Amino acid sequence: MSGIGGSEFFLLCLIALLILGPERLPRVARQLGGWMGKARQMTRSLQRQLEQEVDVKKNFGFDPKDLNPNEILKQHEENTFSPPHEEKDKSEAEKTDEDKPAS
Repeated sequence: MSGIGGSEFFLLCLIALLILGPERLPRVARQLGGWMGKARQMTRSLQRQLEQEVDVKKNFGFDPKDLNPNEILKQHEENTFSPPHEEKDKSEAEKTDEDKPAS
């Protein structure tokens, strides 16, 4: 997990015992364990919250894996002119028909 073997862990415990003494070592170990537990709990909470925020299927109602980019592009290729352009073209054609003399 952290790359510390059994002999290294034993050596660290022995050094901690010598520095802190037998009276303070259990209390410090308990505090470190509590801090580690809180850090793990906060990490799990943050991970869960991020997963909920990024859940596209739930938030937006579709699964991005189901999208086909070719289908999306085909829809845009078929609709090259928007309705305002078509109406403008029709009104210009009517004006030119009105300008022509009647035969």
